[in-house]
Amino acid sequence: MRTALYPGSFDPITNGHVDIVSRAAKIFDQVVVAVAQNRDKRGRYHFSDEQRVRLATASLSHLQNVKVVALHGLVASYAEQIGAVAIVKGLRNGSDLDSEAPMAFINTQLGGVETVFLPAAPGMGHISSSLVKDVASYGGNIDSLVPSVVATALKS
Repeated sequence: MRTALYPGSFDPITNGHVDIVSRAAKIFDQVVVAVAQNRDKRGRYHFSDEQRVRLATASLSHLQNVKVVALHGLVASYAEQIGAVAIVKGLRNGSDLDSEAPMAFINTQLGGVETVFLPAAPGMGHISSSLVKDVASYGGNIDSLVPSVVATALKS
């Protein structure tokens, strides 16, 4: 079975994330979505680990070959542990590539797993979790940016 790992903080999961997972699910037999901790974002998460896992699980429930887990450790180690053949990362722009490329190199060095980059689909490149939270905080309409379960959670 060809398993891919898609790590991220998903605070919250967006339609851009869902698109990347949906496309990866067509390429790999199984996609494990790992809701991870980002050291740079500690203490700044809007949703708890449990909430982020729950929202991601609900948002991806239509994909039969996708499972969501909480990850508290190195991505490369977890990829090796589950036998992942690739780490999937979405790219919205060149800045994403600039930040993801060094991590891809380290993940290959540490765990021997390659990173597969999927470009954002047309119309999705502007979506980020930070943007969604910012728009939501001012009462803006985020319905086209996130799954409905996330929109509801952000509005409450």
